[in-house]
Amino acid sequence: MITLFYLAGAIAVISTAAVIVQTNIVHALLYLILSLLAVAVVFYVLGAPFAAALEAIVYAGAILVLFLFVIMMLNLGQHTRDQERSWLSARMFVAPGIMSALLL
Repeated sequence: MITLFYLAGAIAVISTAAVIVQTNIVHALLYLILSLLAVAVVFYVLGAPFAAALEAIVYAGAILVLFLFVIMMLNLGQHTRDQERSWLSARMFVAPGIMSALLL
């Protein structure tokens, strides 16, 4: 069970990082669904099956599917992609990195 806990935790962290750096919004939502399902597995391993079921049904099942539907209906263009790429430049991570270092 401890191996499953660490595996699900690693999947949650990696997929959440993929959500942050993903430029395609549909792929980011799919990674977010994977992250929430991994958190549900962590809840189950920790002995909270009801919380795991709620996490899977309410968040990954209902809300994110609604988000995915709305984003696919919006049909965002190239201008939005270029703007998102500029947000992911290295200089945008300097201030949060400094704040994280100060808090540690």
